[in-house]
Amino acid sequence: MPRITKEEKARNRQNIVEAAGRMFRAQGIDAVGIADLMKEAGLTHGGFYNHFASKDDLAAEVCNASFAASLGVLRQAVDEGDAPVGSPLRRVVDDYLSAGHRDAPDGGCPSASLVIDAGRHTEEVQRSYAAGVEGYLAGFAGEFAREGGEGGGGVSPEEARERAVLLLSRMVGAMVLARAVRHVEPGLSDEILRTSRAHALD
Repeated sequence: MPRITKEEKARNRQNIVEAAGRMFRAQGIDAVGIADLMKEAGLTHGGFYNHFASKDDLAAEVCNASFAASLGVLRQAVDEGDAPVGSPLRRVVDDYLSAGHRDAPDGGCPSASLVIDAGRHTEEVQRSYAAGVEGYLAGFAGEFAREGGEGGGGVSPEEARERAVLLLSRMVGAMVLARAVRHVEPGLSDEILRTSRAHALD
């Protein structure tokens, strides 16, 4: 059989990461078998170990890639600055705590969809998740500091960090709860999102 090119190998690896990102977030890491994962990626089962040493190795890369995409959204909002629809943080909160994000558990931010899995897996996976959390905290704290400076009151680095931790915890907790009850109590799920959006930045 002809050998694949470096470009093809890189593309195959990317297909695996993207398929795993969807499946891990929707079903959980442990619920996804390698055979089903490779089928979703359009590749044969045996090719998995040409790219990854283990499923946890893949899970760590999925965490890295998924958080990178989500943090890119945060950076874009920050770069765009204030807008008629609100500050960067206001827009990020509204987007994160939306029904659309809730109803697409195979996409969106891994902070909520992989929160339980991260704690159950290897330190490599946990380090990847923790790095993503730190990325959010740094971005949020930077915005709190900027907003405080523009408001004239000033915000210390310690206060900005505390507010960032509180905001991320509120967002992730609300999304986890909203998803947990959305099928049996859709009204409650909507209430959780609505209330959390209104008070996340208090």
